[in-house]
Amino acid sequence: MRRAAFIYEDALSRHELRSDHPMRPVRLRYTYELLQEYGAFDHPEAVLLDPRSATEEELAWLHTSEYIAAVKALGSGPGVDSGAVDAARFGFSGQGDNPVYPNMFEAAALSTGGSLLAAEMVASGEVRAAFNISGGLHHAAAGHASGFCVFNDPALAVHYFLNRGMRVAYVDIDAHHGDGVQEAFYSDDRVLTISVHESGQYLFPGTGSVDEMGEGAGRGYSVNLPLYPYTGDDDYVEAFSQVVPPLVRAFAPDVLVTQLGIDSYHSDPLTHLQVTTEGYIEAVRQLAGLGLPWLALGGGGYDVTAVARAWTLAFGVMLDIDWPDQLPSAFAKEHGAGRLRDELSPEVPAHIKVDVRRYIEDSVGAIRQQIFPLHGLTG
Repeated sequence: MRRAAFIYEDALSRHELRSDHPMRPVRLRYTYELLQEYGAFDHPEAVLLDPRSATEEELAWLHTSEYIAAVKALGSGPGVDSGAVDAARFGFSGQGDNPVYPNMFEAAALSTGGSLLAAEMVASGEVRAAFNISGGLHHAAAGHASGFCVFNDPALAVHYFLNRGMRVAYVDIDAHHGDGVQEAFYSDDRVLTISVHESGQYLFPGTGSVDEMGEGAGRGYSVNLPLYPYTGDDDYVEAFSQVVPPLVRAFAPDVLVTQLGIDSYHSDPLTHLQVTTEGYIEAVRQLAGLGLPWLALGGGGYDVTAVARAWTLAFGVMLDIDWPDQLPSAFAKEHGAGRLRDELSPEVPAHIKVDVRRYIEDSVGAIRQQIFPLHGLTG
């Protein structure tokens, strides 16, 4: 068994959602190139794989046949203005979050298939971990696009494991609430979903409060840890440590699925958290330390150089390698960056830190009181 697979080919990074759109698939190529410059894929414990496209049958594990057909028609026709398909009904618009772009179905099916291939590698025992950086598109719903996401590959990967009789812990550290995945398994006690995110009071999609706990058999299996804007490394890691490892261990899943979005980064243009590479990678290390078969997916991240550095560090955790801190010269020259890891944390005013602490105490306290007992944990 090899230690880690990495799923990538250039086709994943060639499309453009819109010229001014913040989601830039080129960030995937930057990550691949940085790992290549570090020699990651020459490592005997690493395997580099091309993705495959998800089939319509696989997409239908979650998505409606009507929505799948609409995505295909919109992406192959004149676009949002064709009139043949009511784009708005399926969450698409010209200038909104979810524009129609050429070959949209093919691009979305390829990134989704990359996640399913990674899931297959993990489930078969061929690798201990697999990382599909083009995945993690956690907002898409059964019948409409949302938040830059066309198909919900994390939910489809979870379905793949469920189809094999496996219980799944899904941990999402994107700055945005993992609403689409939560919704897909809200009444299912075979899936523990945990989302650590900037509070929906301040950020899209406006959901993810602690009291969204699941329903029916799934009550207590949807866990949300909302954070105050400007939460930095120390508070972030403390809150994560108090909630995520204890609940995952109590649930005792067969496999771990993680969404490793890095839009929590302090210079991300769309969010307000103040996490650096150090806080981010400590959370990733704790996930690795759970010792479970591990499917890792990408997600948000709109400071593209920070994305490449953070995901390079994350793949290093999967391989149990510490890359040198000095960035390879070609990457450093192209991106104007010098170091892989951040040396400094952003300064947060003292009065905001007080609010950050209070918010964490409230969120963690509510989880301990309302959810921990349902898993046999003391509050």
